[in-house]
Amino acid sequence: MKIFLDTADLGEIRRAADAGLIDGVTTNPSLVAKVGGGRDITELYREICEAVDGPVSLEVIAVDRETMVSEGRKLAAIHENAVVKVPLTEDGLKACRDLVKEGHRVNVTLCFSVSQALLAAKAGASYVSPFVGRIDDVSGEGMQLIHQIRQIYDNYGYETEILAASIRHPMHVVEAMLIGADCCTIPSGVLWQLSKHPLTDKGLDAFLKDWGGLGTTL
Repeated sequence: MKIFLDTADLGEIRRAADAGLIDGVTTNPSLVAKVGGGRDITELYREICEAVDGPVSLEVIAVDRETMVSEGRKLAAIHENAVVKVPLTEDGLKACRDLVKEGHRVNVTLCFSVSQALLAAKAGASYVSPFVGRIDDVSGEGMQLIHQIRQIYDNYGYETEILAASIRHPMHVVEAMLIGADCCTIPSGVLWQLSKHPLTDKGLDAFLKDWGGLGTTL
């Protein structure tokens, strides 16, 4: 499963990329607002795209088809890694189809149902982003949606990749892997949680203590 980092923080992106742990990045207007502060947004997006060897989802802010397509073209032109991100609305689906016809990759976001995911695939999306955590927040089962989309896409041979989003904790990542999501986009805090286990820390402490008793160095 591909792991994308869900942030616009260049420091965190470079940290994860340097470790070879991420396959791409996803951003959205809220994430950009946290770090953008007076920066030229196009330049920020370019730096993010240059920091990773993989797709970087850059989201339009328009809500009508024509303007989404116009913004999408500008975003796609920033860097070869750019993927245009559009909302799962009627206009968003139409904009997706238009952009795909022009040869651009599109991530259709804010997916909350299997029927929406089906329409995203039919519109030619490269990625669909079901929001797992937000479904859980309203007493739904976010991972059940990932399972349903996986089954539908497999049933009919759709090539759209399932990008599990709104990930809140490591178990969301584990469940996404077990179900067969193609990608998972996660906050940096969750990424580093994946590497931690109390038994690893305990074992390392024991090894170092035993080695210290030898009174030697490598």
